Amino acid sequence: MLPFIRSDLAQFTAYKPHPSSDTAASVPAQFDRLDTNESPYDLPPELKEKLAWTYQQVIETNRYPDGGHETLKDAIAHYVNQSAALSLSNTAANISVGNGSDELIRSLLIATCLGGEGSILVANPTFSMYGILAQTLGIPVVAVGRNETNFEIDISAAQSAIAKTQNPLIRVVFVVHPNSPTANSLTAAELTWLKSLPQHILVVIDEAYFEFSQTSLVGELAQHPNWVILRTFSKAFRLAALRVGYCVAHPEAIAILEKVRLPYNLPSFSIAAALVALQNRTLLLESIPETLSERAKLIEILSQQPELQITASAANFIYLRLKPNGFNSQDAVLKTFHQKLRTLGTLVRHISGGLRITVGTIEENARTVNRVQAALANLEF
Repeated sequence: MLPFIRSDLAQFTAYKPHPSSDTAASVPAQFDRLDTNESPYDLPPELKEKLAWTYQQVIETNRYPDGGHETLKDAIAHYVNQSAALSLSNTAANISVGNGSDELIRSLLIATCLGGEGSILVANPTFSMYGILAQTLGIPVVAVGRNETNFEIDISAAQSAIAKTQNPLIRVVFVVHPNSPTANSLTAAELTWLKSLPQHILVVIDEAYFEFSQTSLVGELAQHPNWVILRTFSKAFRLAALRVGYCVAHPEAIAILEKVRLPYNLPSFSIAAALVALQNRTLLLESIPETLSERAKLIEILSQQPELQITASAANFIYLRLKPNGFNSQDAVLKTFHQKLRTLGTLVRHISGGLRITVGTIEENARTVNRVQAALANLEF
């Protein structure tokens, strides 16, 4: 380690942008890229043309972008209310915009736990960036497990951790709804527990896959000022390349996030793209029913493989595990399975004792089924 670098940074691994790649380079186009939960569909040509015109005729590259995001916040607030069938309960004052949800997560950590003022609670397996970002800031991470059948949070362990963790106390609880990588939505018991948490604990509910689950908790925010909901344009809105995330919360929480975030954090082109996506959301979200239909097909067909166990999914991906086998190491077999799929041309995410597979196009999904079957036929259990 360089002598001026914090010693604890040597103890953990950075997030890998291309989890199924052997290098840091971009993933070659010949692969079916089903490992990062992106939409398989690019923006329609007419929207790309509109954005190209905006770049040429409207955006001044010598000028800083809109640092206040007021127009975008208004558009997001309208979408949030409409999608949750709410009245005008959320306005621009309830919205903060980030360079992806990652920036918002980091800002929330800075605003709550930095300087030894708190630790965070996560229930693994879940989105790894909560823990990674906390570690980069020197914030302790307390992890509990999940039920191995339905992946519900071990609420008893979580309650115990909150009660026993001292110096610093747990100040933030992160949950994903539906969870990644396991694709399950929060249960009634989990919701009851989250509602019971005291006001001094921030509850961050990540709804990155809301458009696929169609289940949101934004309607609960008025009763829970200690809740923050994260959303993204990277999934259903097809803007992963442009890095736009947002959160919905009590105006006082938003005001703090606005103090913490970097100025001009979103490029002008990203702001323009998010506005175009919202203006054309009916067109962009027309692909959702096909994704859900393809998800159901994948689960139905792959569930017929005697070696696999697949849980229900409320997202744009599925999570499969190998059924228990007393002969070989499950981890070793799963690693081989993952590598065989890569060799055949399909990239999936090997994570937490299972494989997370993004639902792709109809053609990609057909290839996924064939390649899973071929890879299983060559495995030694």
